[in-house]
Amino acid sequence: MHAKAPSAGADRARDMEVFAAVAAAGSFSAAGRVLGLTPSAVSRTIDRIEARLGVRLVLRTTRALTLTVEGQAYLSAARRIVADLDEAEQSISDQGAPQGRLRVSASLAHGRQVVVPLIGAFVARYPQILVDINLTDNVVDVAAGQADVAIRFGPLLDSPLTARRLGETGRTIVASPAYLARRGVPRVPEDLHQHDCLNFNFRRLEPVWPFRRDGRDYALTVRGPVEANNGESLTQLALAGVGVTRVGNFSVAAAIAKGELVPLLEDFNPGDREPIHAVFVGGASVPARIRVFVDFLVDQLRPRSVATDTAEVALVLERGDRGNSS
Repeated sequence: MHAKAPSAGADRARDMEVFAAVAAAGSFSAAGRVLGLTPSAVSRTIDRIEARLGVRLVLRTTRALTLTVEGQAYLSAARRIVADLDEAEQSISDQGAPQGRLRVSASLAHGRQVVVPLIGAFVARYPQILVDINLTDNVVDVAAGQADVAIRFGPLLDSPLTARRLGETGRTIVASPAYLARRGVPRVPEDLHQHDCLNFNFRRLEPVWPFRRDGRDYALTVRGPVEANNGESLTQLALAGVGVTRVGNFSVAAAIAKGELVPLLEDFNPGDREPIHAVFVGGASVPARIRVFVDFLVDQLRPRSVATDTAEVALVLERGDRGNSS
């Protein structure tokens, strides 16, 4: 039996780092630039991994690289292992001080309007942490290592992830003054059948909006010329006078305060609330960079969410339709 070379473990960890870089960059040359390696050196590393495992991990074409099913599984494992190694080395070299790359995933609208404005204060407090933030309305797989922390809206599915509640938000129906001057102000929910309603293109097969009348909740099917996958786009369309939309309060509070959007049908608002959570892989060995970031979000957003939504509701009720009846 041959003894394993002392450097085998280190070589394998380096191989995983190279493979993860290839998957992220999409090509050998781009990964090489990130790692300071030649494309041929990157290619040899991938060949070595595939030879050791006896499976094909990457499908190569002249235009792109595609991971096989086995490649996706290896990537998930590689990301977790490399992250664990980085955290272990950082905690030892700096007595556990928070540092390293922190990958954060947030939705487009909430991320741009709420999360990104907080990043400056966070990095000022923790200058050794590199925040790598990705704004997308696609659900990233935190358990598979695609992000360290993700901010999620709505009820959470059962999963092994740990969740910290950041607050909640409500929803408001709005339209621009120009649209209402052109099309009239809806007085009851059924009036929306005569309006251009801008809706999300996901969540439900039927585009319905909830209402409450005389203590009874019901849903109304709405139709319109445009659908979008994020509230920020719907808000922009409403501001442009394209139609009426129903989006999260955080998306429209500033526009309502400026009079650029008008809240509608508040007497029929069911008051539904959507919880906001930060989710991450928990346990006894949560990296310090993740722990301090989640604590920072809880500190900054939980009181802010409650206060902001309270102010939004008061503002909506104060303005209402009564001030825009012309």
